[in-house]
Amino acid sequence: MHRPTHDAGAVNILAPPKARLSIEIVHDLVCPWCFLGARRLLRTLRRRPDLLFDLTWRPFLLNPDMPRAGMSRGDYVIRKFGGEDRARRLYSQISEVGRAEGILFRFDRIERTPSSVNAHRLARYAARFGRADAVVEALFSAHFTDGADISDIGVLVAVGHGCGLDADPVRAFLQTDDEVDLVHADNLRAHRLGINGVPCFVISGRHAIAGAQEPEVIERLLDVAAVEATEA
Repeated sequence: MHRPTHDAGAVNILAPPKARLSIEIVHDLVCPWCFLGARRLLRTLRRRPDLLFDLTWRPFLLNPDMPRAGMSRGDYVIRKFGGEDRARRLYSQISEVGRAEGILFRFDRIERTPSSVNAHRLARYAARFGRADAVVEALFSAHFTDGADISDIGVLVAVGHGCGLDADPVRAFLQTDDEVDLVHADNLRAHRLGINGVPCFVISGRHAIAGAQEPEVIERLLDVAAVEATEA
């Protein structure tokens, strides 16, 4: 008896096309909620093999007037939160949320609050080599878990090298002012788009969601954007 054969090509033609989404992650590398939000977004995307996506990390400067050398943590806490007690309560809340996401926040290790301009420059540089995702994750961990000063060029070179970048070109790049103006331009662009807080995820240039949202909320927005992308 003749058994019907399956044409693999025909099966592929009938398979629904995967939606491709552009996702901009507007963030600051000294923002603990950005670390949480990025972790939740990436976890959500890993659960969605039906989606293709292109990530772009967009700088935002929570402290645009921060000296390039940063400032002592004590001075920053007073300026930002009005005192140590309020900061301690907030950090305790963030640490508890972080544990659920597998993030160990160690605010007690942070001796200086850095300017994030150089760290954003490193992320931009890493994007040239397809290493931005790894570098951003490593920068968040260096600052919030290890207490490292991510404005320090030596720290940044070590982070870049640990993520597969050649150390000498990274050092040479960071010792210049290359792309400092582009970091500030991205920050200005975010404000012009009405983004006043981070994290903020902009999907397909049309949909935005702010804050370290729960994965279920992120997923609903991805679904809306995916339907639009496949219909287009």
